[in-house]
Amino acid sequence: MKKILVLFVGFVLFFNCKENPSAKTPVIDENQPKGVENMAYKWGQMALTATANDTERFQPRPTITSRYLGLIFISIFDAWAHYDQKATPVYLEGVAKRPAEEHNLKNKEIAISFAAYRAMSEYYYSDKELFVAFMKELGFDPNNESLDPTTAEGIGNLAAKAVIEARKNDGANQYGEEEGSNGEAYFNYVGYEPVNSADSNVDINRWQPKYFSDGKGGSFAPGCLTPFWDKVQPVALKSGAQFRPGPPPMLGSKQLEEEVKEVVDVQSTLTDYQKALVEFMRDGPQSVQQAGHWLKFAQDVSRRDNHTLDQDVKMYFYNQVVAMDAFIASWDSKMFYDYARPYALVHEYYEGKTITGWGGVGKGMIEMDGSQWRPYSPDTFLCPPFPSYTSGHSTISGGCAEALKLWTGSDEFGSEAQLVAGSMTEPNNLGELVTLKFPTFTETAEMAGISRVWGGYHIQADNVAGLKLGRDVAHEVWDFYKKHVGEE
Repeated sequence: MKKILVLFVGFVLFFNCKENPSAKTPVIDENQPKGVENMAYKWGQMALTATANDTERFQPRPTITSRYLGLIFISIFDAWAHYDQKATPVYLEGVAKRPAEEHNLKNKEIAISFAAYRAMSEYYYSDKELFVAFMKELGFDPNNESLDPTTAEGIGNLAAKAVIEARKNDGANQYGEEEGSNGEAYFNYVGYEPVNSADSNVDINRWQPKYFSDGKGGSFAPGCLTPFWDKVQPVALKSGAQFRPGPPPMLGSKQLEEEVKEVVDVQSTLTDYQKALVEFMRDGPQSVQQAGHWLKFAQDVSRRDNHTLDQDVKMYFYNQVVAMDAFIASWDSKMFYDYARPYALVHEYYEGKTITGWGGVGKGMIEMDGSQWRPYSPDTFLCPPFPSYTSGHSTISGGCAEALKLWTGSDEFGSEAQLVAGSMTEPNNLGELVTLKFPTFTETAEMAGISRVWGGYHIQADNVAGLKLGRDVAHEVWDFYKKHVGEE
């Protein structure tokens, strides 16, 4: 049998060479680094570190960091594509692929490293010294700015440059370039203002800002985070509105009444397991936001399956384009419907009624008037400061879970995490050490979604519509992905 297989492979190679005499087979290193040792995995780790640092410096801004991660992994993919026979880059055009004999591991490592370094230095600029040190640790010269398309360094630099240039003026307002922004990055150039103030709720169906503690004895009501994100140009979707869901339930409907009651009832009896899941999915200190959280899950797959550089480049590329476009799609729905959160809805339905809810840090579950109800969340970040429908966690989790399922060809996941219940919310009222098991990608997404209901951030309508929206995005991006990796 082995002889027949060898003869068959030899025949195929002979036939290919006869059809294209100049074709040469790329060099494949069977002993190349895998899992945590492959270069794409290492840069994935660096991207997560930078995302956590960004959150710490600038507060949670999941839309912005999802775009950073998406563009970083497109840069890496575009550099790698020039050393792959079938792949087509997304933004790096007009530069010929390198010849097949150069399609080796060393060139790929160099090219993706320079692409990652340049892209991360642009988007996570506050951490440039960290990236410089990492490049030197890898044995690369961070001062090499060559744009020579015949070298791996040049290809990497060109790939990042092409992405950065292509995504300027994409609606994100990264450089404060939109009219009226006066150079202020991420300025609210669409002029969005909520119809409700933190002190007055004139339309219960619409979003209301809420007061947070500033951690210094005072309080403030944060404005809506990036209310223009629905205007950002997607990578693979036709528009952010492509899969916009129908409307959420309105005040007076039986559905809304039942879903608000569900939030109140479940919070009044939160178990340690539920608290731990709420906190884990919320992501707590050193958060990498939802796009980063699903990059972490993708890295779990890389370790589990002992991925090569090629596999990780492709998987992270697909995973993070899904996350980036899913955020744009979610914000399209959020800003179109401008929908209320349970924080205000519970007050509307239960004011003047005695209910059980979480009283805040140090108080545990107590009886209260319904007008005092709050999410299970720290005072300094009580509730995400933007409209509710659809849930961003559900949208991105539904999308990225579906992406990993499609990419691996199986729904099996098998990851797990441990967390002491209450550690990220009420450190003086700790519960048990909980093991969270994620048997499948689909179940993990559903766990992320339901955790937002348990925590009091969303009603079920936000969650259900978000999961579906994310999955629709993943399938659309799958076609885009297959086209760019040459699998169509």
